[in-house]
Amino acid sequence: MTATVIKGLEVAKPKRVELTERVKALTAKGVIPKLAVVLAGSNEASKVYAQSKQKVADPLGIQFELFIKPDDVSTQELTALIDQLNADPKVHGILVELPLPKTVDKEVVMNRLDPKKDIDGVHPFNRGYLLGGQEDRAIVPATPKSCLELIKSTGVPIEGAAVTILGRGDTVGRPLNSLLINRGATVTVCHSKTKNIDAIVKSSDIVVAAIGKANFVKAEWLNSKQVVIDVGINAIPGGITGDVDTKAVDVVAYITPVPGGVGSLTTTIIMDNLLDAIKLQGK
Repeated sequence: MTATVIKGLEVAKPKRVELTERVKALTAKGVIPKLAVVLAGSNEASKVYAQSKQKVADPLGIQFELFIKPDDVSTQELTALIDQLNADPKVHGILVELPLPKTVDKEVVMNRLDPKKDIDGVHPFNRGYLLGGQEDRAIVPATPKSCLELIKSTGVPIEGAAVTILGRGDTVGRPLNSLLINRGATVTVCHSKTKNIDAIVKSSDIVVAAIGKANFVKAEWLNSKQVVIDVGINAIPGGITGDVDTKAVDVVAYITPVPGGVGSLTTTIIMDNLLDAIKLQGK
């Protein structure tokens, strides 16, 4: 048996067509969507991620502006920039690339974002709305939202499904837990203190691996009916790999590749969030 590979770009294509039409409708009303990305420091991966956002934004008709700050930028300098962008009516979304330099207090910067311009859903207001089941009032973090879209693309029902999330981080695990609970799934969140992880994974209908350890989920932990979403991006000699053993493709029903899976959809979801933010802003 070989799994159906869920390619992020294939899921993104129809979403981009829809976004293009939404942008045209907004532009006709005099609203030109604009995303501001803040890049602090010289992290090479962050530079690549910022550039990838512009490559998606441009064909959609979304304006993009990148603000670059040096490694020694202070918390005060970044919050001043955030204040400027919050107050600019032509900027509809703000995204701060992570990680930030050690000179910066990440929580102070993230909490300074206008919640309605917080495109990656990191502000406590957005997290709170999501946790409380009020997604219509929240901007949902892009990576867990991508995971949800990839699961939905398989046609496997989420309602009533047993879902195991490996990883309890703020970026993926916790918000995805809320998204799935809101859709009627029974969710188990595993972490470094969890016992018998292999048995928990084996009994699941859907597995999401976001633990940050190369090939952590072994093929023998999985079963032939499962949907597996691999969020991990781990550097290994010769390239990158996910959190799931590559042999899993010969075991499960559906699986996302690394690269080419979750990450390939996430940038498109960020643009979707931008247009949702414009709606929340009453524009």
